Amino acid sequence: MVNVSKEYAEELDRQDELAHFRDEFYIQPGTIYMDGNSLGLLSKRAEQALLEVLDSWKQLGINGWMQGNHPWYYLSENLGKMSAPLVGAKPEEVIVSGSTTTNLHQLVSTFYQPIGTKTKIVADELNFPSDIYALQSQLRLQGYDPNEHLVQVETRDGREINEEDIIEAMTEDVALIVLPTVLYRSGQLLDIARLTEEAQSRGIVIGFDGCHSVGAIPHKFHEWGVDFAYWCNYKYLNNGPGGVASLFVHEDHFGKTPGLAGWFGSDKEKQFDMSHTFNPAETAGAYQIGTPHVLSIAPLIGSLQLFDEASIERVRTKSLRATRYMMDLIDHELKPYGFVIGNPTEYHRRGGHVCLEHPEAARICKTLKEHGVVPDFRAPNVIRLAPVALYNTFVEVWETIQILKQVMDEAQYEKHPNERDIIA
Repeated sequence: MVNVSKEYAEELDRQDELAHFRDEFYIQPGTIYMDGNSLGLLSKRAEQALLEVLDSWKQLGINGWMQGNHPWYYLSENLGKMSAPLVGAKPEEVIVSGSTTTNLHQLVSTFYQPIGTKTKIVADELNFPSDIYALQSQLRLQGYDPNEHLVQVETRDGREINEEDIIEAMTEDVALIVLPTVLYRSGQLLDIARLTEEAQSRGIVIGFDGCHSVGAIPHKFHEWGVDFAYWCNYKYLNNGPGGVASLFVHEDHFGKTPGLAGWFGSDKEKQFDMSHTFNPAETAGAYQIGTPHVLSIAPLIGSLQLFDEASIERVRTKSLRATRYMMDLIDHELKPYGFVIGNPTEYHRRGGHVCLEHPEAARICKTLKEHGVVPDFRAPNVIRLAPVALYNTFVEVWETIQILKQVMDEAQYEKHPNERDIIA
């Protein structure tokens, strides 16, 4: 029996061992922010870290590269070490650099090595478009037709990708597999360990897009033997809009020359020799291309300090509890209005957000914003709601569902066209 009282939500908040982290974030009065799976909120420590780095530029000028609390020259590597526990990596296997798509280009240009008839890349048809664009362009650069050489595993239901179908696509002509850890619409969490084992047993390199999982779900990339991974840091990791991204390369591949070479991928001791012979770092740092975007990387210093204190395991525990509570309330309160839960319900198969489907999703999202609830719309019919462990409360989950019920009871959404805004 579902307890739908506000008092129960208040009791859950009293039991929440991560509740005090909410005070670390800037939360606007009268707003329930349920969009942290798209852009995380600013924390006070991220702000302070940015101000410290900005001050080092003001006080030190070019000497900031080697002086101050956070010398810029080593910042990407140091933040990689801080990020490593979140993905189950060795410190030298992670580097904070580039953007999601540029990192994917870097990794594919390195690990996609077509030989003979082994030329195809496997992805899925529910993946985020930017990944597909990058894979298509990499194939074209190699002289291959994406229509023939990019295999996109089809969905059976429009929501999920079946792991059996992915494994079936691992044929002898496949050179590379690139998949999301979590599907961005439905929140399905793929079995990363199993898919990695199946791919490598067939001699296929496999990499993962962790944008919708890193910071919400613990991973064991090193232990599982994942060849490479890449992710943004501005969602669950709260690094700010357009913040610098990250990538992981398993130590088994250290010493491999990156497909896209740049001077910041050099061995740090030799970088300023200015030699025209590239001497790549013997770590994931080799996959850097250009000078780090210092001011866009700085907030991550403070953000990762919070995750170090909270631990990704406790974050996942609360996230699972909050999404389960939200789904229970939806089942009890919203089923008569035509809402359908589109994400997997099992703990081991879902990410950090709830996928709520409704034919009027676009206009419902607009109405929620009028009530101070910030959701996320994804075409054609998905409302994504993410109760983020570090700053959302169980009372906010309860209030969100009550507001949704009011919106539907009074048909408030009907005043809006059922179409997305420029940015959805």
